[in-house]
Amino acid sequence: MFTDSHCHLSFPELRERLPAILEAMQQAQVERALCICTTLEEFEDVHALAREHTNLWSTVGVHPDNEGVLEPTLDDLLTRAARARVVGIGETGLDYYRLGERSVADMEWQRDRYRTHIRAGRQTGLPLVIHTRSASDDTLAILREEGGFSSPAQPSSDHAVSRGVFHCFTETEAVARAALDLDFYISFSGILTFRNAADLREVARFVPLERILIETDSPYLAPVPHRGKTNNPSFVPFVAQQIAEIKGLPLDEVAQATSRNFEQLFDRVVG
Repeated sequence: MFTDSHCHLSFPELRERLPAILEAMQQAQVERALCICTTLEEFEDVHALAREHTNLWSTVGVHPDNEGVLEPTLDDLLTRAARARVVGIGETGLDYYRLGERSVADMEWQRDRYRTHIRAGRQTGLPLVIHTRSASDDTLAILREEGGFSSPAQPSSDHAVSRGVFHCFTETEAVARAALDLDFYISFSGILTFRNAADLREVARFVPLERILIETDSPYLAPVPHRGKTNNPSFVPFVAQQIAEIKGLPLDEVAQATSRNFEQLFDRVVG
């Protein structure tokens, strides 16, 4: 019924409780989850989850905020993306939130990494899982430059045009509109349920249901009524419930639509 489009089951606080989490998912009618890769060092563990469990899937990528890790080459991403049960590229994108004493200009290494992921997505035809924080202008500009678009709202004649999802969306309606114009999906997390997220709920009201995914980003961002606890995929129905309330729809309609959207985007997923 439900699909968690973004979680980190390879992280120790979840991996050590995996049997209990899988059981909780079944009880909550969470039928599938996409396990997101954040470093090349982590990839084998993430991919093993997808190999060992028929309702789990994997991506390959290096998170923009990770420093001091193996820097991915295009070949690194292409080779791993060719494996069975790898259905996306990322998580990738830009994050300027923790600049410290650095300037935006100092983050060229992050922009270069992002470009490498976009090129891998285009060559493989796999969707991108995009993270953006305090960097939406550059995130969108580079996506337009590298993604095969002839204009923000019109794909080029090149068949290999970037596609994907802006995950754990916390940006403005204008950023959501720009992502939608590029034919990307928008994924909402437990943040949508937080009391101080009224503006984000208005963004969710704006985004068409046929373009929405739901996620936990677990182990982080547990939704109300579990806020402050370790998150896991069995909590994703609370995100769906919030979307249902915002849009005045039955919960099962939101569950079915977001799962269908997941299948359409991550079209290597079968069963």
